[in-house]
Amino acid sequence: MAATETHRAIETVFRIEQARLIAGLARMVRDVGLAEELAQEALVTALAEWPKTGVPANPGAWLMAAAKRRAIDGFRRDKMLARKHAEIGRDLEDDRDSHVAALEASLDDDLGDELLGLIFTACHPVLSADARVALTLRLIGGLTTEEIARAFLVGETTIAQRIVRAKKALGTARPTFAVPTGDERNSRLASVMEVIYLIFNEGYAATSGEDLIRPTLCAEAQRLGRILAGLIPEEPEVFGLLALMEIQASRLAARTAPDGAFIPITEQNRARWDRLLIGHGLAALDRARALGGAGGPYALQAALAACHARAPRSEETDWTAIASLYDTLRKVMPSPVVDLNRAIAHSMAFGPNAGLALLEEINQVATLRDYAPLPAARGDMLLRAGRLTEAKQAFAQAASLTRNARERDFLLARAAACGG
Repeated sequence: MAATETHRAIETVFRIEQARLIAGLARMVRDVGLAEELAQEALVTALAEWPKTGVPANPGAWLMAAAKRRAIDGFRRDKMLARKHAEIGRDLEDDRDSHVAALEASLDDDLGDELLGLIFTACHPVLSADARVALTLRLIGGLTTEEIARAFLVGETTIAQRIVRAKKALGTARPTFAVPTGDERNSRLASVMEVIYLIFNEGYAATSGEDLIRPTLCAEAQRLGRILAGLIPEEPEVFGLLALMEIQASRLAARTAPDGAFIPITEQNRARWDRLLIGHGLAALDRARALGGAGGPYALQAALAACHARAPRSEETDWTAIASLYDTLRKVMPSPVVDLNRAIAHSMAFGPNAGLALLEEINQVATLRDYAPLPAARGDMLLRAGRLTEAKQAFAQAASLTRNARERDFLLARAAACGG
């Protein structure tokens, strides 16, 4: 394998294994910043050695062993207590091969609780709500500060500062990096669910790069959601979140053309929607409702997704029901993005002018000033209202704001279709 191909393979492996590495290391060294550094050092070691030796059969185990060796070296340099040395590197020097074999076996175990423990730790009460979400997206989702900033509609520098402060605060708090119980767990649950859904959203509609979707992020969020549902089976909003992700994920295969181009939901081939995932999602939504959570924010969003899932054809979508659900969601979870989606729903249910009137109410909201979906929605409404020149300008503005190449191509094509 050529060196460049090996480097690409290493980077791919690291993206897959990064969260598992950090979760396992954080539990051992009790320091999330150090765990992230050790994972990065293992990557550097792999970049130096794998081009010569080849990619190992179990690259995740190799990376973990390399990170542990670096941790041991660091503890030795710092003259840590012998107990800490024994925790991380027992018998490593005397029997490294057998240690790696045992490590490989352990990595085959379900590490879901370990990853979930890292998420709950990143949602520690010593951190602000914004810092909790940003840190977990960085560690578990592997998102860059730029991607997190786009998800939050704030500046990249702000996100970077939040992450640095969060790591320092956790370093001082010295948490256990385990899933808490009782009231402590319940107090962190809202932040944990928000984190999981933001990870899913970044996979469902990537904020930047060449790819519109990142299915591995969606799959990871869904997996964490299922783990959470198993851990807290009586919490309705957990099932609302799971329902929302399962139903939305059912559309992934239909969201892009063979060349990667974006396909809006109104034009998707619904035969390509995953009916099994839809069934799982609807069952989770039923569970949320049975637990008394029909009016929760995630359950309401899942109900919105279910309206699309139940329509055999786009023209059979019950947009009036969707508009009504958004009216309710706006009261339960007020936000500019919800208002934007509400305007879109009203435009589909009651005509483009109804949607344009609602857009006027949020046009000057600061957090939406550079948000590409706002002018994109306006362009669609103007196009359907027959105001082609204005629609063209709106689509062009949206294209200039997005950082996703596929979305930009789609918006520019819509602008071109307006003529002029």
